[in-house]
Amino acid sequence: MTAPAPLPLGHRAGEPGLRRASLAVFLAGLATFAMLYEPQALLPELTRAFDVGPAASTLSISVSTASLAVGLLVLGPLSDRRGRVGLLQLSLAASAGLAVAIALAPTWPVLLVLRGAQGFALAGLSAVAVAYLREELHPSVSSRAIGLFIAGNAVGGLTGRLLGGFLTDLGGWRIALGGVAVLGVACAVAVRLLAPAPRRFVPVDRSTPLLRSLASAFTDPALLVLYAVAAFLMAAFVAVYNAGTFRLESPPYDLTPALASLVFLAYLLGSASSPTAGWWADRASRRLVVPLSVLVMAGGLALTLAAPLWCFVLGLCVLTVGFFAAHAVASGWVGARAALGGRPVGQAASLYSFWYYVGSSVGGTLAGKAWQAAGWGAVVLLAGGFVAATLLLTLALGRTRSLDPAQR
Repeated sequence: MTAPAPLPLGHRAGEPGLRRASLAVFLAGLATFAMLYEPQALLPELTRAFDVGPAASTLSISVSTASLAVGLLVLGPLSDRRGRVGLLQLSLAASAGLAVAIALAPTWPVLLVLRGAQGFALAGLSAVAVAYLREELHPSVSSRAIGLFIAGNAVGGLTGRLLGGFLTDLGGWRIALGGVAVLGVACAVAVRLLAPAPRRFVPVDRSTPLLRSLASAFTDPALLVLYAVAAFLMAAFVAVYNAGTFRLESPPYDLTPALASLVFLAYLLGSASSPTAGWWADRASRRLVVPLSVLVMAGGLALTLAAPLWCFVLGLCVLTVGFFAAHAVASGWVGARAALGGRPVGQAASLYSFWYYVGSSVGGTLAGKAWQAAGWGAVVLLAGGFVAATLLLTLALGRTRSLDPAQR
């Protein structure tokens, strides 16, 4: 029996393949997060347009993140068997088409149904992005490229929220959603043209039952802790930003949607901290970078309790820096750990993202209820509990056994 041909080396620094793959996934992340989280800047406007309460308005985000989480359980294993690039391109095309339909939604239930369908479609990116970069790039540059992908997420989140806030002031929520739909279409076309064909993808053995293959991603204690880290990280982050929109448009600040959306410029700091944290993790230790990043989040959350607007904004900036740094390193850690342990990388990455979006759905919904019931102090108490749980979990990660002495 002929031995299989050796796989080509991953794209290295300075090679066109590295630049194209990194840019394609950056743009995919930008479009995905712009479409996924744009309603966050529109929550007060949606409450008025559809005559729903603050807690109900957060469903426009939570229903998408919940269906995205479900989609990951389907599309992650599918990508391990069928490949990454085609799924990524199809995901963006379908999501952009649904974005156009959402801007035209006639009623609140229809909008929620369409948002749920869009969330499932958007799962294609989260299911494949980290696995694609881990496979196709050389290990010496993969953490930095994953950090750039997380930066694309940050820029996308910022773009969707800023564009939504300003277009809402100009023409209402439908114009705002339509503007982001145009952005989604443009990025889908760019990714189609840029993404290099896969060279190192090896499909998993299809004779192995899917559920048994999926279960293997639950057999490593370190991976289990990383999944929990994803859930608590995102629950805290989304809780703060969901309720933060209402706080900025309420007394004593009384900001307009456009001015309130400027707070999302803090995402630019996240787009810088994520690749920086990835660079630091490549040279120091993931076990050090992640808990330190969570402590930065805690400090930022505490600052938001101060009454002056500048303190609130500074707190959001600090929290955002810590969140994206922790998330960038933790998500890359999942792919590396799964590969070293002989587990399907796509499934492990999908499970990390699954719990990430479960955390988003739970944290975002609870934040709306906390704000409605007791104001900002209750929101900080809720998010602080999530941050404290994350810190304990990251400290526990430091006690897990490394699978490779050279892998930190």
